[in-house]
Amino acid sequence: MVLTAQREIDDARLAAGCVVKVHRRLVDFLRPGLTLAEVDRFVAEQLDDLDCTSCFLRYRVRGHPPFPSHSCLSVNDCIVHGTHDMTQDPLDPGDLFSIDIGVNHKGWIGDAAWTYGIEAVSEEAGSLMACGRESLRRGIDAMQPERPLIDWAKAVESYVENECRYHLARGLGGHGYGKKLHEAPYISNTVPGYNGEWPEAWKPFRPGLLVAVEPMISTGTPEIRNEPNAWPIFTADGSLSVHYEADVLITPDGPENLTGELFDLPEIVG
Repeated sequence: MVLTAQREIDDARLAAGCVVKVHRRLVDFLRPGLTLAEVDRFVAEQLDDLDCTSCFLRYRVRGHPPFPSHSCLSVNDCIVHGTHDMTQDPLDPGDLFSIDIGVNHKGWIGDAAWTYGIEAVSEEAGSLMACGRESLRRGIDAMQPERPLIDWAKAVESYVENECRYHLARGLGGHGYGKKLHEAPYISNTVPGYNGEWPEAWKPFRPGLLVAVEPMISTGTPEIRNEPNAWPIFTADGSLSVHYEADVLITPDGPENLTGELFDLPEIVG
């Protein structure tokens, strides 16, 4: 969505701020032993307290049942779209836990994900998390007004795959948003490999554009797997993954990360 009025910008900032507040509260709540259902119930309570509703709950995509959870809860090899009922196993020390919070606040969407280490993480997991955060930072810096969307993908792919030697999940990417969860344009995390793969790649970042950008990275493979008609998406080889997502407004002076305070959160919780 392209915002043209200051009131729209203010409303988008408020919605993004609600997402940040939920993540802050999660930092104090998350710990080993919690089930995904307990975490999702906590998210629902925080959304209600902030005068928000989940924009994920009962979300529909062709070929899938309505999404069953208030948040997306993804552990270790689950890259995105994990649900509260996909496992009864509790969080364990050393787990990588990615949680995507999507809110509807007075008609405006906020949508941002972050990955947390539960109590402690391995050296490999810590390195993967650092790569995810820095790729998001570098990608946002590349989102300059009137530059093409592909600049985001060039920055992210170069860092993740050439410098860090990890893998961006193929077929997944970011999106425009505003009063709806998903709007044009699609924001690929990787540079297109053939004509027509990403038709919008050379469209510019126009001032006023509101987008959610989200690197999804694994240690082992760029390939993904999921069961037919099921929401959770996993790494094809069962390797570790992380997911970081930010809400960004393109201004005449450059990108404004509406969820930038997420970078101040602790990496390890519990």
